[in-house]
Amino acid sequence: MRVLLSDGSSLASRQIALQLSGAGHSVGVLSADPLCLSRFTRHVRRVHRVPSYGRDPLAWLAAAVTVVTGHGYDVLFPTQEQVAVLAADPGTLARAGIRTAVPPFASLAQVQDKVSAFATLARLGLPQPPATVVTSRAELLAWRRLPAFVKLPIGTATAGVRRVTCAADLDAAARQFDAVGAFGGEGVLVQDPLDGPLVMVQAVFDSGVLVASHANLRLREGARGGASHKQSVDLPVVRAHLEVLGRALAWHGACCADAILTDDGPRYIDVNPRLVEPGNAHRAGVDLVGALLDLACGRAPAPQPPGPAGVRTHQLLLAVLGAAQFTGERRRVVAELVAARRGRGSYEASTEELTPVRGDPEAVIPLAAAVLATLVRPASWRLLSSGAVAGYALTPQGWRAIVAHHLGLAGPAA
Repeated sequence: MRVLLSDGSSLASRQIALQLSGAGHSVGVLSADPLCLSRFTRHVRRVHRVPSYGRDPLAWLAAAVTVVTGHGYDVLFPTQEQVAVLAADPGTLARAGIRTAVPPFASLAQVQDKVSAFATLARLGLPQPPATVVTSRAELLAWRRLPAFVKLPIGTATAGVRRVTCAADLDAAARQFDAVGAFGGEGVLVQDPLDGPLVMVQAVFDSGVLVASHANLRLREGARGGASHKQSVDLPVVRAHLEVLGRALAWHGACCADAILTDDGPRYIDVNPRLVEPGNAHRAGVDLVGALLDLACGRAPAPQPPGPAGVRTHQLLLAVLGAAQFTGERRRVVAELVAARRGRGSYEASTEELTPVRGDPEAVIPLAAAVLATLVRPASWRLLSSGAVAGYALTPQGWRAIVAHHLGLAGPAA
């Protein structure tokens, strides 16, 4: 089968391409960046240039339809924020005969932004950290319960999230968010921090029914808050929460969440209406990618049991960039490579999930570039880690354009 991924820049897209190719499918990707992460692997046959999704999601949609129909792809596989515009205009996809798997737009809108997700989780009684929606700059400046996380409604991969610990931090956050018009809309979410490890949860639903799920702990933090090292964990309470969420929203397709695993159980801090880094799940025997592909093809996925706990994976690229970010020391970058090569420390009994090089020599190129850049100038981790996000991150302006487009198609009552 010929499968086109909606994005080629993200870590999730690279992992999905690897799994689809391993299952015998021919994979292409869409990207505004000709040197996106997914270019450097034998598992991707072609990178199709399209407009930047974040800047103009409607132009991206038009280009995506042209690529799918013009190059004979069987499925458009949603891998990143593009799920929002795909859900907003199912008519265009249907008329073009494009198969995909996305939730109803009304369901997606209830979790797409952080303020709406907070309200949805509260309505469903799913546990969260204490949080408040602040609708004015003055109200934010008057906040006294510190430290806290201040979050824009729309933001990807830590974009639009600031940790504030003092009045100066609050002032900086207020100025930043006021400049982008945050207080003229829904406001911003102010959330208390919690103690405990981060757990990342992935799931696939078939019209509200949970058919596959997985959870893994972030053992080590990589660049920009990503997980350089993970370990699978079995959390029946999380599966129960997922069932509540999926059933209430009649969710169709992938949906993921981040939670802090406290002594009192998980507390959800974010919801992502897409598939996030399925590599650890695949290693644990949970085929989230296959389940989502079945949905896109109109097949009912067979329910999958949870995978075993204790399966460890890593992403050396994130670990290298993280070493440069957290220490700014070249020797730490070298030490990371040595530990990975020898399988010691956090790399013991762990499998590379992002850029395995066996049988795929091109996969070493992004890692080699990151190593060389951070050895020459450790601060270059910023450029290397932010460029990919810029290619797929949905902006507040982009989200407003998608909502307006959907309302224009469906009418004000949609």
